[in-house]
Amino acid sequence: MKISNILDKIDEKQLFVPAFQREYVWKRDDAKNLIDSLIKEYPTGTMLLWETSSPPELKGPHKYDEKQGAVRLLLDGQQRVTTLYMLIKGVIPPYYTKPEIMNDTRGLYVNVETLELSYYMKTRMENNPSWQNITDVFKGGVSAFDLQAQYANSGRELTMEELKRLNDNINAITSIREREFPEQTIPVKASIREAIDIFYKVNASGVALTDAELALAQISGYWPQARERIKAKLSELEKQGFVFKLDFIVYILLGCLFHMGSEMRKLHDSEISEDLQAAWGLLESQILDYVVNLMRQHAFIDHTKEINSIYALVPIIVYCFDKGGGHLADEEIKKIVKWFFYSQLRARYVSQLPQKLDRDLKIVQDSDQPFDALLAVIEEDSRLEIIPSEFVGRAIQHPLFSLMRWYFKSRDAVCFTTGMSLRQNMGKKYQLERDHIFPYSKLKKAGYGMDNRIKYSLAQELTNRAVLTQVANRSKSSADASDYLASVKERFPHALELQCVPEDPELWHLEKFEQFLEVRRQTLAQELNAFLEGITETSEAAVPVSIEDLIQEGESDGLEYKASMRWDFNEEVVNKKLEDVIVKTVAAFANSQGGTLIIGVMDDGEVVGLGHDYLSLGGVDADKYELHMRNILNNNFGTAFVTSKVAVSFHEVEEKEICKVDIQKAVDPIVIRTKDKNGQPLEKFYVRSGNSSQELPMSEMNAYLKERFG
Repeated sequence: MKISNILDKIDEKQLFVPAFQREYVWKRDDAKNLIDSLIKEYPTGTMLLWETSSPPELKGPHKYDEKQGAVRLLLDGQQRVTTLYMLIKGVIPPYYTKPEIMNDTRGLYVNVETLELSYYMKTRMENNPSWQNITDVFKGGVSAFDLQAQYANSGRELTMEELKRLNDNINAITSIREREFPEQTIPVKASIREAIDIFYKVNASGVALTDAELALAQISGYWPQARERIKAKLSELEKQGFVFKLDFIVYILLGCLFHMGSEMRKLHDSEISEDLQAAWGLLESQILDYVVNLMRQHAFIDHTKEINSIYALVPIIVYCFDKGGGHLADEEIKKIVKWFFYSQLRARYVSQLPQKLDRDLKIVQDSDQPFDALLAVIEEDSRLEIIPSEFVGRAIQHPLFSLMRWYFKSRDAVCFTTGMSLRQNMGKKYQLERDHIFPYSKLKKAGYGMDNRIKYSLAQELTNRAVLTQVANRSKSSADASDYLASVKERFPHALELQCVPEDPELWHLEKFEQFLEVRRQTLAQELNAFLEGITETSEAAVPVSIEDLIQEGESDGLEYKASMRWDFNEEVVNKKLEDVIVKTVAAFANSQGGTLIIGVMDDGEVVGLGHDYLSLGGVDADKYELHMRNILNNNFGTAFVTSKVAVSFHEVEEKEICKVDIQKAVDPIVIRTKDKNGQPLEKFYVRSGNSSQELPMSEMNAYLKERFG
């Protein structure tokens, strides 16, 4: 379909965008690159359309009337089409409102001599007729002859060759409207679910949408009002200073319904529609507001700009959901706040978000003291105690600054200039600012400028910052630190102490700057540690290692992976000799210090599951699979050993079932009795050596038995 026809069909109410599509998120560079590719006649992708007489809810004000018959919905290519509509027509398409345009990509300029594209820059484009707004070009408002006059007014006469090139370039731009966008069409007979499944596959292959966005598309398919309901609540929360995106809500819904942060596909099934809508009803009416108020009142957080990772709120929201949305006890709140602060300080969710949420939400579901256990998880990965050296060279973007700001508000610290409390609900006008104590202009002259990376980082260090109100920051001059701090001390006697600023006037002089930083680092580390520890007592909770953690660890002397018990992945046939490998591994762990065997995982940690093994046994389930395995082990080791020393469990990872076999160390040596190639009886003794099972030579047998079994 020609681009001009696409845009006309939008205006003629023949082509629509379904409500489950995400908002317009392209940025200026994306728009510029699209136009550049079209000018150069490069491929720019295809459109996926769905022709249907039963459309889901549509974006924009138009309501479908069955008298219209079949209409077309734009499923894939929406960002490109929206970009072209805005740049060619100069207005926002009717299926969007201005707030839904995250980045307005209009106002693109083109150099009609070189076809270079750029957004407006006064120094390059003012009084330069070569640069024209591309929308004016598309609308026919720019011609080579008009430009000839403009060039003449600027003192330049164009040659016929230059005039011809201008005309060719303008035609190259305007001819974009006649370029074809190849289209693929889902037929009328497709259901909403089928159309969204196709939408998912197309986007998944192109990595155009996140898993959460695709999940929301599926949700909107079986619950058309979902997106608008969620957006309305997000708008309400934003007015309170708490800004969340749709992705965040999808993670919350997944957590509330399934206690996990991955496997977004679980939200795709329309069978959960009733449960999901009930969950959102509770979140919308009670829980989200309750958690926002909890964070404001007990964690001293006035808006989400103060939070390094909002995903730390997911376990808190899920915990409140599990509690039925009711109010929490004071001790529960204290533990939540303590864990939240440490989750921010130690950047719990800065990477591997879905996997970490999987583990943390399972703890929320299973533990009697979940936030004690969650704190123990953080301590496994990082030190809880803050040490002074952590502040060295750290700028205000570091989580330590957020913690410092919350601590100051907990003490009812005040602004150095106005004396206004930092803890009040300040709103946009009075958002907290960060200001240098030793002004950078003075430090730069003293050698702390950008030409010395180490000294520059000290000038910008968060220990050289005070927290002021926005109004105060605008009025503060670059006074010497000694004069500035002396004035603060005089007007607000406790202000410096409350923000942990050294009160020794000797440290306020420029030549003592680095000593000032060192003293403040010591004070902040001491005060922040006491603040965190003093929130509440937390017990040492034992946190079991998850199956995902085991797989990530890699094989060791206590852990081994096997792809299967019977299926040969190399030959793609059943190979019963692989059962002997399982027997050998169990014996080796038993003869050593015990260990864990995971079946359904490749040596490199790739999860392949038990599907092939199940089929090799006639399509059995986990119970029959375990029975088969235990029969093999019983025949080799005896029922008494297997019953007392071997535990078998099954787990789902990446939507595949795997088997975990935990083997305790044996009391007596475990010998495997087999036969050689001539059928003669043979005994073998296996032990763990590094990350593999090895047969122990006879020459080493006596020494090992004496040491291991006494």
